Amino acid sequence: MRDLVPNDILIGGRRIACGAHGDDDAPPVVLIHGTPSSSFIWRTVAPLVERTGRRVIVFDLLGYGASERPWEVAVDTSVSAQVAILEGVLAHFGVDHLDVVAHDIGGGVGQRFALFSPERVRSLTLIDTVSFDSWPSKRTQEQMAQGLEMLIKAPDAAHRAHFQDWLLSTVVDKQRLREGALDAYVDMISGPVGQGSFFQHQVAHYDPKHTSEISDRLSELGALPVQIIWGRDDAWQVVGWAEKLQAAIPGAELEVIPDCGHFAIEDKPAEVAALINAFLAANA
Repeated sequence: MRDLVPNDILIGGRRIACGAHGDDDAPPVVLIHGTPSSSFIWRTVAPLVERTGRRVIVFDLLGYGASERPWEVAVDTSVSAQVAILEGVLAHFGVDHLDVVAHDIGGGVGQRFALFSPERVRSLTLIDTVSFDSWPSKRTQEQMAQGLEMLIKAPDAAHRAHFQDWLLSTVVDKQRLREGALDAYVDMISGPVGQGSFFQHQVAHYDPKHTSEISDRLSELGALPVQIIWGRDDAWQVVGWAEKLQAAIPGAELEVIPDCGHFAIEDKPAEVAALINAFLAANA
């Protein structure tokens, strides 16, 4: 799981796992993951993008994957705070102007970065992203209502069983996920470190204010090439949110993939990569 993010760097005193793949002089593109995942979700798509002559930058958000899981609960790992992590990763690799591809809450990070630093963004691709007040899902809200402390202390077996079922709802092809990456996703948010960190540094910051407070500025993204990719069968962010997002961003292109869920990158990696590559080539 460290193949994509072999490097550890410090940003604001916090350890971030990251990596850059491809020629240093190639046009850069950053891939931003969401929750409950990490750069691991890009393992199939990243090489397909790199092969087109791109420098692909990936990293794990603070509190996710192979990056630091802060001991202090008060450390801000919200969508807004992750923008600074993105900026630190780009500074480390010497990247000033780039294409941004983002999934789930990573899309919230990408929206904020593109709005606050539009001069740095060549294009923006949003994949099954949070937006407006579309999150957290009803199922997650019900779970959060139980209280984080109770969830943190849940027995390991019960925790794993619940999140195996939860993660299976992200895809249409449940058997392939079950036989492939499911255990890796569950392991990241389980165990003596993973379980507590998941609730304290991910779930605790599932707050739609980070996207709703910029919703009246989404029209500004119309100055950039924007592509929206969505799984038609997304049960976490239904396709209606994709249509609302497209309507809010003048000129945005919407591609809806059939037989595809919220983790479109797992369900249809080749199709997602093809859409990304075609869009980047058209807006080079």
